[in-house]
Amino acid sequence: MPLDFTAIDFETANSSPASACSVGLVRVRDGEVVAQTGWLIRPPAGHDVFNEWNTRIHGIRAHDVIGAATWVQQLDRLCGFAGGDVLVAHNAGFDINVLRRACEATGIAAPPYRSLCSLAVARKTYDLDSYRLPKAAAAAGFGEFSHHDALADARACAQIIIDAARRAGVSDVDALGSALSVPLTAPLASTPERAVA
Repeated sequence: MPLDFTAIDFETANSSPASACSVGLVRVRDGEVVAQTGWLIRPPAGHDVFNEWNTRIHGIRAHDVIGAATWVQQLDRLCGFAGGDVLVAHNAGFDINVLRRACEATGIAAPPYRSLCSLAVARKTYDLDSYRLPKAAAAAGFGEFSHHDALADARACAQIIIDAARRAGVSDVDALGSALSVPLTAPLASTPERAVA
């Protein structure tokens, strides 16, 4: 099987994992980046207050997302880009939880994506003093980038997986996970809030 996956990164408006305010997506086919995109998201109601700390990190403010698609409006676009790929993220637990919680907050079922964590992969691949995304990406040959820009972060994450697979001598994400003892995971099933009695 070829090295095919979609790298994903979310930024959030506040500490709520449902507060997605931007997403970056990078499609990899046979170990090469073939497409990338990203957009702003209007966070779900009740999760849409922009915390000063978060804004300081990513620079996105409430007025930036006024005209953006809501979570529900953009989910088909996100899923259309990712297709049936494994989603790869740096600290994948965070990004997959954003996907799940934003779906729960809007009363829709979360798509059942499998995921692979590039942070865990980096820890098994490189000998670094820190495995934060900029350091791990640099070890993978991906130089300076706008950290906390969702698309730039997704691109950096993709490079870590591409480089790790090359170093491990494997040709797909399942084999990479096996070679490094980093299991691919599936998100927990989510129940739409509207369906809860």
